[in-house]
Amino acid sequence: MTSKTNPGNFFEDFTVGQVLQHATPRTVTEGDRAVYGSLYPTRFAVPSSAAFAASVGLDPHPVEELIAFHIAFGKTVPDVSLNAIANLGYAECRFHQPVVPGDTLSTTSEVIGLKQNSNGKSGVVYVRSTATNQRGEVALDWARWVMVHKRVSTGSTAGDDGAPEAVVPDLAPAVAAADLVLPAGLDFSSYDFAAAGEPHRFDDYEVGEKIDHVDGVTLTDSEHQQATRLWQNTAKVHFNVQARPDGTRLVYGGHVISLARALSFNGLANAQLIAAINAGAHTAPAFGGDTIYAWSEVLEKAETSIPSVGALRLRLVATKDRDESMTLRDAETGKYAPGVLLDLDYWALIPR
Repeated sequence: MTSKTNPGNFFEDFTVGQVLQHATPRTVTEGDRAVYGSLYPTRFAVPSSAAFAASVGLDPHPVEELIAFHIAFGKTVPDVSLNAIANLGYAECRFHQPVVPGDTLSTTSEVIGLKQNSNGKSGVVYVRSTATNQRGEVALDWARWVMVHKRVSTGSTAGDDGAPEAVVPDLAPAVAAADLVLPAGLDFSSYDFAAAGEPHRFDDYEVGEKIDHVDGVTLTDSEHQQATRLWQNTAKVHFNVQARPDGTRLVYGGHVISLARALSFNGLANAQLIAAINAGAHTAPAFGGDTIYAWSEVLEKAETSIPSVGALRLRLVATKDRDESMTLRDAETGKYAPGVLLDLDYWALIPR
């Protein structure tokens, strides 16, 4: 019997330098904005209000940066992570320009690293992905690494000696502030703080400051599966209870990112635009029934080429259940504290 279906790539199918052209370009619509708002408690003024966006120089009205990220990420799944055990992290993500309804995103990836795990049953694949719009302009690009199963087939064993030479790419710990791309026309000089929801501006935040975002959201299986389908993410572990030994559906890590970003509105309402994601790690799995909270830490502050716009480098931490102590790591072991689900380092643009 022959098969025309796609079983997905296993670790052995990847080679360093390989370029993957991902199928199904996706046009962004106002429907994506509406469904995003129904799934995540987001209230940031720029993506919520066309009038507010126009008042700060962004017309036509952009969608949230994470909508573009999720769409572009979803395109990579059938070729990169259909047989994934877990998505491990992100680095060097830059948003090159706002994405607006009507833009069509196409995504390609290059394999930039491979490392077989010591158990011989899986390996880590590193890729750099680029999403372009219908004009061929780069909308965003990023690196990520994912743990992928090895193929189990006749003539191959989990512990064979055919592992590729380990290549681990040297990824920058953060995007330099000078390399942030600011949207054309952006101007916060007439910023409406009342409409945005909080008075806090660039100078009101201090490096080292921690902000407890207070609110929580309980994950449901129906919502996280709806969200993952919205992004056309076909990874088996999110939908198929037979894909994991414990019979559970793993929540897509990007779903946790969007929940945490939305929760961060309370205390960071004026951190309107994500300019870059410096690094990210899904430190523990999340499942339906978990209640997600978030807190942030200010890591760095930077001026930009636009006098009215500042950049805050923020650590966004999502936790299962609330941690009022806002502890990231155990002081003795250095490991992530129990309950930490996400450690995301990003740059946001805020009025000065």
